[in-house]
Amino acid sequence: MKKKVLIAILIIIVIAIVVVGYFVFSDMMQEDKLKTELSELQQLVNTENIDMDAINSRLDRTVTTGDYALVENAFKSYLRDNFDNSIQIAEILNDEKITTLLTVENYESDGKDFTESKEYITNTRETLEDCKNKYTEFFTEDKAMSYINSKGLDSYYIDLYRNELMGDMDLASQDTTVQDSIDEVISILNTSEEVLNLLSENQDAWEIEGENIVFNSDSLSNKYDELINSL
Repeated sequence: MKKKVLIAILIIIVIAIVVVGYFVFSDMMQEDKLKTELSELQQLVNTENIDMDAINSRLDRTVTTGDYALVENAFKSYLRDNFDNSIQIAEILNDEKITTLLTVENYESDGKDFTESKEYITNTRETLEDCKNKYTEFFTEDKAMSYINSKGLDSYYIDLYRNELMGDMDLASQDTTVQDSIDEVISILNTSEEVLNLLSENQDAWEIEGENIVFNSDSLSNKYDELINSL
């Protein structure tokens, strides 16, 4: 009887070891898949010639399961939101309309009240300021961790997310090139608005002759030139 009990105990122990070993091995495989996926995604994002199709393909898929999938999806959600905001910034900074606001063509098509141009300046400036705030926020630990903190995961997975996402991210010394570019464009928009306000408030003092704007007031002409030269 004792021998049978001992055999049964040994069988239970062996089964327990096999089960535990399976789950440990499975976890190791999941973690390796996660780290590989996120590492390859980071490489795609950091390349000089970004392949948006390849990035979106990675962001749209989930290669892990269970708690690792929650970590993976949190990581990818953070990257997608950050990336979408950056794309919006790039599209505005490269919008050719900004460079045509103070052209004779625009003076003729939208003058002399410049209602459409002023509305465009207001909306674009507000969008840029919002994008700039979001861009800066994305590089704070609070924002980065907000994507995982609500998942109800234990500290191991939260630390895994932190290490994978922020392991190489120096939050204290982010490049300010993007913010500086936004500020520069906002400054251009502000000056453009001043010029258009000057023209709309003095509609009887200027005309378009050929490819030039001509003023009948030296003081107004000087003020216009001063603003244009400040760009």
